[in-house]
Amino acid sequence: MINFKENVTQKLFENRLISEEEYLKIVAYRKLGIFSLHNELRAILYLSVVLITGGIGILIYQNIDSIGHQVLLFLLLIAIGICFYFSHKNAPKFAKTYTEFSNSMYDYLVLLGTILLCTFFGYLQYQYAVFGTQYGLATLVPTVICFPIAYYFDNKSVLSIAITGLTAFIGISINPQMVLSFDLLNPETLGFSAIALGILLVVWSIYSEKNKLKTHFNFVYQTYALHLIGLACLSNIIDGYWGIFMLILFGSMFYFYLESVKQKAISLFIFSILYAYIGFNVLLFHLFENVDFGDIFELFFFIIPFYFIGSIVGFIILIKNFKKR
Repeated sequence: MINFKENVTQKLFENRLISEEEYLKIVAYRKLGIFSLHNELRAILYLSVVLITGGIGILIYQNIDSIGHQVLLFLLLIAIGICFYFSHKNAPKFAKTYTEFSNSMYDYLVLLGTILLCTFFGYLQYQYAVFGTQYGLATLVPTVICFPIAYYFDNKSVLSIAITGLTAFIGISINPQMVLSFDLLNPETLGFSAIALGILLVVWSIYSEKNKLKTHFNFVYQTYALHLIGLACLSNIIDGYWGIFMLILFGSMFYFYLESVKQKAISLFIFSILYAYIGFNVLLFHLFENVDFGDIFELFFFIIPFYFIGSIVGFIILIKNFKKR
């Protein structure tokens, strides 16, 4: 990595993109051996939020009989109020463009308050059934609240919670048991509702782009939309009306490919190519499932390894070309 950075700096200097003075300053700075603790500190803060919320959950579980439900709900409200009071007090003025706290600690305070808020509504519904049998409302209400919180405090983590709550409201959920049993591609779990939500997220990102409303959130929307549409299409082209979902898959992945180039987002690029590649192989399977290979079966079996090796090589070349752009 160090040699790579030195080579890049040298090329910039040779191409006269930086002056000799700037080049010498960069070289002198690198020799100091200074490194940033930014990512480490952020990881510790995230871990702190997880431990605090986990500790509160354990506290509620262990003392539910001795403390009482109303007292616990009241304590949760106090904690939520404290989080958002100090966050609001130190938050910059709302703007359509990117804003940030003077101290990043308040971002995690907003995240903590949001998680506690979701815990409060979940606890309220579980214990008192305030929404009756409309369990989706217990998810929708905190989700609706999370969106303005995300925009007001300019917090991507809260936005992710809001979108996740929206997917849960329309009936899309993934639990550890589904992951372990490889039941993610279940048409009953991922269907037209997932595709519709993905399209809705894309439409909102386009609207935000045109109106310059927190355009840096668009990557989050695009990422969720990509996976929702991709997984929903793959689950249905395997077991459902594969022709329709194949068209949706290729059309949407082409759109996300264009977006990845536009946003210079390699994650969007990789997954759009990956979903399209899987879909293409499923398409080949549907086209050849009724073909009698007969005598050429051995030749076909011989070609398959080269096909997958070539696919891997092609995938690597595509990534390299994307990074060159």
